[in-house]
Amino acid sequence: MNWLNPTALSGAELSAPAVFLQGLALSLGLIVAIGAQNAFVLRQGLRREHVGGVVLFCALMDALLIAAGVLGMAQLLGERPGLARVLALGGGLFLAWYGWQALQRARRAGALRASAEAAPASRGAVLAQAAAFTLLNPHVYLDTVLLVGSVGAQHGAALRPGFIAGASLASALWFSLLGYGARWLAPVFARPRAWQLLDSLIGLTMLGLALLLLRQAWLGGAA
Repeated sequence: MNWLNPTALSGAELSAPAVFLQGLALSLGLIVAIGAQNAFVLRQGLRREHVGGVVLFCALMDALLIAAGVLGMAQLLGERPGLARVLALGGGLFLAWYGWQALQRARRAGALRASAEAAPASRGAVLAQAAAFTLLNPHVYLDTVLLVGSVGAQHGAALRPGFIAGASLASALWFSLLGYGARWLAPVFARPRAWQLLDSLIGLTMLGLALLLLRQAWLGGAA
């Protein structure tokens, strides 16, 4: 394996279904968290107000950011192949830290609550709020564009669409679950125990992905 050829980094090792599942797991692990955007989607679901528009907007924005990250990072790695190993090592270490943090959160889990009481808002006003929660959050660029993009860009050109599809599907599933399942999910996510279980699963998943990425970096460095 040659780090000077980023398209060969993991595409030669992973099958198309494995790459799809990698994108799905990575995106889910990063998006499932107690945060303003998730609380907003849950609130709209509880109010049953413009749910379809909010879910579609958030899912499409994530898909666009993921695709931009993967394709942009792929071009960057093609122009500066020496960055491939650095990004793989950095991404692996970040995921290991993220997984450890998730396991720590599981020990002192919080709750996701969203009030359904507020004056009705127009579709435009609601989508403007969705845009603010999505695009004004600096973590979206670190997680979705840089981290997910750098991991997806490690795969060969033929496998990148599958990775993007898996990562985008994770966002669509999560936002749909929050929006359309709000009345069922609200009491569940108000229980710290539910977040303990979720954070434990996320932590283990992120640590597994970190090991995979670090293994790829090690094998690439030994090539």
